[in-house]
Amino acid sequence: MAFEGLNHAGVTDANLLVILNDNAIGIDPSVGALKQYLTNVKKGTQKQDNIFEALNFNYSGPIDGHDVHTIISELERLKSVKGPKFLHVITTKGKGLKQAEENQVTYHAPGKFDAATGDILVKSETIEPPKYQDVFGQTIVELAKQNKNIVGITPAMPTGSSLKLMMDAFPDRAFDVGIAEQHAVTLAAGMATQGLIPFCNIYSTFLQRAYDQVIHDVALQKLLVVFCLDRSGLVGEDGATHHGVFDLAFLRCIPNLIVFAPRNEIELRNIMYTAQLGLNHPIAIRYPRGRGITIDWKQPFSKIDIGKGVQLQKGKDIAILSIGTIANNVSNAIQNLNVSHYDMRFVKPIDETLLHNILKTYTSIITIEDGTIKGGFGSAVLEFAAKHNYKSDVQLMGIPDDFIEHGKISELQEVVALDSTSIQQKVLSLLKK
Repeated sequence: MAFEGLNHAGVTDANLLVILNDNAIGIDPSVGALKQYLTNVKKGTQKQDNIFEALNFNYSGPIDGHDVHTIISELERLKSVKGPKFLHVITTKGKGLKQAEENQVTYHAPGKFDAATGDILVKSETIEPPKYQDVFGQTIVELAKQNKNIVGITPAMPTGSSLKLMMDAFPDRAFDVGIAEQHAVTLAAGMATQGLIPFCNIYSTFLQRAYDQVIHDVALQKLLVVFCLDRSGLVGEDGATHHGVFDLAFLRCIPNLIVFAPRNEIELRNIMYTAQLGLNHPIAIRYPRGRGITIDWKQPFSKIDIGKGVQLQKGKDIAILSIGTIANNVSNAIQNLNVSHYDMRFVKPIDETLLHNILKTYTSIITIEDGTIKGGFGSAVLEFAAKHNYKSDVQLMGIPDDFIEHGKISELQEVVALDSTSIQQKVLSLLKK
């Protein structure tokens, strides 16, 4: 979109000022030819024509972005310059805090730190379950050692996705393509045509940018691309722009695409293992931000049957169908209740044999997902029930038809009634009926 905007503006006489805040880093260090070009401009070694002037912009700079007087002076001057203008400003990410300047990746999202010293507060050394991103990162390295065809791709999130682990272990087989999700997906498609098995790791919310490429370049061609969708579901304090709540709905309508959501770390490992053994279709694996629930998660690999759900608790009258890690909230809510709980695991292909059995057996069914109710997992169950003329009462729990603001995940789950207490209250109200 940036290039599209520059391309359009360059053939107008609009009094537009574009300011490039050039600090050579997003979350991780910037990559690519444009980054190298800007580096050469800063060093004064750039011999080629100015790329921005070639697009009909009046270029000025580079100037020191931390020199307020210089910036004000240049902005005043540019007021009188007609047409599209481009101001190149050089800054240092984390400027003013020594630790942030020296550790720019860590200090992008440092968590709690001492306001006086700037030092990150040391967390207690209690043994905790792993972050899902680290399960992905460690598992892909483990699998890549066994399978030389595995490659990793990420659009500018090597640290956030933990693909950095593979980049360190196999630098020739892991690629950061910059903030370019569309390119990441089509690059993965191209690699898949050549017999490689690309694990394309993109945050759920950012895959929305590459929707066309998922459909036309991957699914239409039935190419084995393994989409690993980090930060699915509610992500917490990053807010409405980052919640990965639409993926189940926008992916399940795409032909040829398998959609899977693991309920824990072991399931994530096993579906990654299963995918690299070979599939006839691409697969999207969606998992949440934050830590899991399993300390001893590095279990021997086990193959998962595509399109098969599992029963986690047996009861009567009411069946709860969940997808993904929200199953843990369900388990906590119903541990003392005489109801059944099924982890469907696959939204596509959905386990039709299991659904027939459930709809014939139970009078009341609740579907639970940390995705949007509109068009999501619950909708898939309703569609199946309608198609086969089942009369069971099916009630849907999930993200309402609204944008969810920021807050701790536990707080947001209470807001949308996906916490264990809300789920338990829902089940108890049905049991009373």
